[in-house]
Amino acid sequence: MTKMFRGALVAAALAALIPAGSAHAEIKELKIIAPAAPGGGWDQTARSMQHVLQSDKIVGNVQVLNIPGAGGTIGLAQFVNGSKGDPNALIVGGYVMVGAIITNKSPVNLSQVTPIARLTGEYEAIAVPASSPLKSMADLVAALKADPQKVSWAGGSAGGTDHITAGLIAKAIGVDPTKINYIAFSGGGESLASILGGKVTVGISSLSEYDAQAKAGKLRILGVSSAQRLPEAKDVPTFKESGVDVEIQNWRMVAAAPGITPEQKKALAETVDKMVKSKAWTDMLAQKGWANTYLAGDAFDAQLAKDIASTQAILKDIGLSQ
Repeated sequence: MTKMFRGALVAAALAALIPAGSAHAEIKELKIIAPAAPGGGWDQTARSMQHVLQSDKIVGNVQVLNIPGAGGTIGLAQFVNGSKGDPNALIVGGYVMVGAIITNKSPVNLSQVTPIARLTGEYEAIAVPASSPLKSMADLVAALKADPQKVSWAGGSAGGTDHITAGLIAKAIGVDPTKINYIAFSGGGESLASILGGKVTVGISSLSEYDAQAKAGKLRILGVSSAQRLPEAKDVPTFKESGVDVEIQNWRMVAAAPGITPEQKKALAETVDKMVKSKAWTDMLAQKGWANTYLAGDAFDAQLAKDIASTQAILKDIGLSQ
């Protein structure tokens, strides 16, 4: 009995000396790369993460670093080359990056990072100035069928979600996607000014970008790319309702550095999972008008591979890749 008791004491002493598995180790600091200029969607995502992780005391210290340019591929290249094996580094990215990697012939791609989770999503919307003769998606379809070159589109970076959506719309209605007259703007502000100023026929961006101007009566939203009408825009029909068979979402994700261990990946995944399930994060999504499209683990890896393949196909159709 004494021998057994002594054995139990030794076992307990040894257990106290062995550090807890790093999968459950508390992450004390994080550096999040936002591969875009301050103010955009990726920057807002990184700073929302920073706020929630710190305010809920999930991570003690979180820094955000902006590395803009080339649809996120400059930040991605710096992350891949400079953060290898770093268990405290994350990068925010999304669907726009998938297209930018292809169109910019980026030397690095998403297979070189460690995907953690898809976090949020926004649907695409098509808007026209309030004075535009285009009153509905049907009017836009008719104009595109008559002469696609005469319909100019203002949107984000070439090969990004806006451009891809315009290409998918053309394809769905039987118009040659390479004939789309797409004008890429680096910032939402410039794009919005060109639409409001009547310099382009239509604008295409995430719904939240047009919301304030639509409520002020300066813009009319013709349609959204969701499967069903959205609670925040009940009067706006979906593309599908209007007879255009296109459904697309501009999602945002977070990934870890290349070369981290499975334990380090698990610790980061658990940290992100804790953040996503917090009330502070739910409140943040409602405030920003972002949909919670949380997807992690193998399910996210599979979805990411699927999105990359479909993006390659549409960019080929639009004439932006070989």
